[in-house]
Formats: sequence, structure tokens, C-alpha cells
Amino acid sequence: MRKPRDFDAELQALTDKARALKTKKQGQLGELVIATGADALSIEQLAGALLDAVGADKTRKEAWRKSGAALFRGGGPLTRKGARGIAGGAPADCAGEEPRPGEAGAA
Repeated sequence: MRKPRDFDAELQALTDKARALKTKKQGQLGELVIATGADALSIEQLAGALLDAVGADKTRKEAWRKSGAALFRGGGPLTRKGARGIAGGAPADCAGEEPRPGEAGAA
């Protein structure tokens, strides 16, 4: 005869796993805020920037995605200019681009 399933234990295990995933996600979001330099903003400014980002058009969101991908590829923190571009909504045509050698701002 088969042993009956303990649905309560399975439900508790799933609840614990969901709680652990939520905690991990919150930690990663905090790390992202710090990595981008957005921790220098007030909580009200950060909330306002995020609300604007949610309602932004597809072109701006794509520019932000490219900037974010560049951050993760580079692995280092953003410069103040880069952090301002993400929080303030850099124009789609220049977001995430590095200055060419010989241009102003090139390292």
C-alpha cells in the first residue's frame, strides 16, 4: 500500500521556498540600487524615477535595457554620468554608448 501524501508539509515547503525567493529578490534589488549609484538618491526620488520607468515608452525602455546590459558585462559600478542616465532617462540614441577615442569624455 502506498504512503499517503502529506499535503500540509508540501504546502509548507512551497511557502518556505517562495519566502526564500522573495528575500533573495529583495537583496538583489538592493544590490542593484547600490551598484548603479541610485542609493545617492532620496527614497522619494528613487520611487519617482521607478514610477516614470514603469510608464516609459518602448524606445526608452530598450535604451535602459542596453545600458543595464552594459553594466552587467562590465561588472563594475557606473560612473555618475551613467547612473544619472538610468535614473533620469537618457535619450535612446545615446544610452549605453561609450565615447569614441578622441571624442570629449573619452578616457
